[in-house]
Amino acid sequence: MKTDRLNAFTDGVVAIIITIMVLELPVPRGAGMAVLRPELTLFGAYALSFIKVGIYWFQHHHLLQAARRVDGRVLLANLFFLFWLSLIPFVVRWVGEAGITRDTVLAFGVLMLLCALSVALLRGALLAANDADAPIARLAATSGRKGQTTITLYLVAIGVAFWWPLVAVAIYFIVAAVWLVSDKRFEQMVDQ
Repeated sequence: MKTDRLNAFTDGVVAIIITIMVLELPVPRGAGMAVLRPELTLFGAYALSFIKVGIYWFQHHHLLQAARRVDGRVLLANLFFLFWLSLIPFVVRWVGEAGITRDTVLAFGVLMLLCALSVALLRGALLAANDADAPIARLAATSGRKGQTTITLYLVAIGVAFWWPLVAVAIYFIVAAVWLVSDKRFEQMVDQ
């Protein structure tokens, strides 16, 4: 099977996830900027989560662009990835209602770790479904450090969240910033 349909399906699910997240933002009751102050934590959680969903979306797009075909293992791995991604609006809402607490920051970190691990699983399934001359195989031979660093930082942040939730949140932002730096290898390998 070609990658187009899986890419389109995932695009639709990601669009729904983002829509659900924004619909969770309450409309302020009143005029002036001061009415937004109680929602700053929720908005911060939304902004970080929007960035993370966007990063996972373009990471997924690049993986499928580098693959030539998908099989049943890829479909299942993709569903596993989408399952964890679809829980992000739930955790965002929890942060909005409970604030930045040990438990909400831990939940966010565990969820981000599971998303990262599910992308690694998806990548492995795509590698198994494609021939050795596919762009994804060449990509796999030259990358991996960013993903390993991400998983390590999430594990550190989860541990740190028990004592210093705000430090863990800072680590989550650092991980997002690392992924916002474009990786030109995808475009170069796919264009070859």
